[in-house]
Amino acid sequence: MEDNFTIADANAAADTPVFVLSFRQRDEVAAAAAGGGWRVVAARRPDGLEQRFLASGASVAVIDARGAMTDGLDATKALGPAVEAHGGAMLILVSQSDTVHMRHFYDAGATHFLGSPMSSAAMAHAIRFAQLHVDRLAAARGHGGGAAEPLGWRIDPADRTLQLTPGLANLLGLSEAPGMRAVMRRLDPEDRGLVKTALRRLDKRQGSTAFAHDLSGVGRVVQHLQFDTNTGALHGLIEALGIAPDASVAVRDALTGARDATSARRWIDRGLAEGKAVGAILIGLSRFETVNTAYGRAAGDELLRGVSRRTADVARQVLGREAIVARIAGSEFLVASHDADGTHLAEAEARLEEALSRPFVAGGEIAHLGARMASMTSVPGDSATSLLRRASEALLGDAVPAEPNAPPIEELTNDLHRALERGEIGVRFQPQVAIASGQIVGVEALARWHHPQLGEIGAETLFLAAQRAGLETQLSDHVQRRALTGAAQWPSKLGRLRLSINVTASDVARAGFADSLLGRIDASGFPRARLTIEITESGIMADLTEAARLLAQLRAAGCRVAIDDFGTGYSSLAYLKALPLDYLKIDKRLSHDITGAHRDRVVVRGVIDMARSLGLAVVAEGVETEAQLDLLAKEGCQYFQGYLCAEPLDVPALANLVQG
Repeated sequence: MEDNFTIADANAAADTPVFVLSFRQRDEVAAAAAGGGWRVVAARRPDGLEQRFLASGASVAVIDARGAMTDGLDATKALGPAVEAHGGAMLILVSQSDTVHMRHFYDAGATHFLGSPMSSAAMAHAIRFAQLHVDRLAAARGHGGGAAEPLGWRIDPADRTLQLTPGLANLLGLSEAPGMRAVMRRLDPEDRGLVKTALRRLDKRQGSTAFAHDLSGVGRVVQHLQFDTNTGALHGLIEALGIAPDASVAVRDALTGARDATSARRWIDRGLAEGKAVGAILIGLSRFETVNTAYGRAAGDELLRGVSRRTADVARQVLGREAIVARIAGSEFLVASHDADGTHLAEAEARLEEALSRPFVAGGEIAHLGARMASMTSVPGDSATSLLRRASEALLGDAVPAEPNAPPIEELTNDLHRALERGEIGVRFQPQVAIASGQIVGVEALARWHHPQLGEIGAETLFLAAQRAGLETQLSDHVQRRALTGAAQWPSKLGRLRLSINVTASDVARAGFADSLLGRIDASGFPRARLTIEITESGIMADLTEAARLLAQLRAAGCRVAIDDFGTGYSSLAYLKALPLDYLKIDKRLSHDITGAHRDRVVVRGVIDMARSLGLAVVAEGVETEAQLDLLAKEGCQYFQGYLCAEPLDVPALANLVQG
């Protein structure tokens, strides 16, 4: 049965909107307004300010000019005539030291101001007084105030009724309308994905979010969603941005100033329709989520703006001023150009790699971002969707470093189902050696598959193929089970070795995973006291809270825990203090770097000293030469694994090596 639909009065479907402009990415103003019952239309840039205010349906504009006096005054001057003409109010937030300049804001059209320090409650009261000012003006004039009738909707939790404001119903030409499911079917598939993603963000108890899309007959709109934690109602306020004159008009991402994904696709499709070849470079920031988690959203936003600026500079210099830069997703960017040949794309990709490898400053900290790139040129019959799909697949193929001579991922995904069903994927064990004594003290279990046509395939390629095929959890369970069962049957000469098994980011996200893993361990007969659980740094940072809870449960149950591949992500030292760890395994690239420049050795020394000061044992991965081992030993590393000792071995070869 479809959800009900009603056309309600404006206050029932969406409470009074408030327009908020903040130049410093602050959220407390929007939170204060939302807490007072208003629906917030938030802006980060002054572009098209008057049009956005009028389209929002708001009567009150709030300009947060703290630390941005010049920008705030310019915005006040731009908005003042519209506010006055429509009987609105304009509240200016300023730093205490800047209150002496308030006369300039009043001259420009401001009606209210509030100086720092200010609490959320004080901001909420100030917004309420500004609204009372609007109501009094409206009463004196004998008509309603505000710029326009609000466009909004609401879904009540009790009966899941969809309610529209009269303004939205009139705009859509509706007196009666279909339910929510039919409304979703009216949207383009891409826009449905935007809706679902936004709702998932609200499910995580983030009280508000927004997304942009095209609405037939209206043009480009921004949907501002707010979840009322008291009533459970979902409110939507629609901000109409207007219809672009043609596909070449760029709709800008509010955070970075780059084009948004829809605008970029239009640009590509228009070029292809005109017979032009299109070259595209897709950029994925591999360490952004780590930095965002470690330093907070404001620092992450600052990083994205920096990435956008550097990317645009390179695009203009190499591909010309006609090239475009777009933010495709959270931390993915696109550079596209008409008639760019492979040489120019390769040069642009190399320059981008160099530009994005330089450190950024975010939140007062130095941050290093890793960037993966994939370039594509259009072929006959291409569309923007197909071109970007190929680039995305190429980028995903580079997300995990490929093993030497690894087969294409696409050739493996089809066979992986059958291999798991038949138990064809086995386990090898790579020795871990105590540097001081030279004794093998443990092993890491690594997946291996002897493919009938492609030969032996290692763990990195296997898990990438499993991720693409949606089989990551099944493969992880299979490898853990095979490793534990095999180790439980080791001969007596291996009876003192520790076993390390890996868990993935997908495992961390699974409900009840700790209990199921402990049950699997006990069923195998392998003792918990000789088991180490390894999780990659990126797996921890994907959900730091859940990872910390999982590691604490496993450690309390008698296992030891380790961070694997430390140094591949942002490697924030601060979060290590909060995690219950026993070992830190430094990535093979750090092991290799120690024989490089002096600065490289200093970095490795710092990591080892930091780990030891926290009481963690250090295991160096990927050690291949005596020179690397010698320098690691001098810096205080206690254990190593790598081809200098042995490749991953089957049980008989491992037993012979240990005995020898």
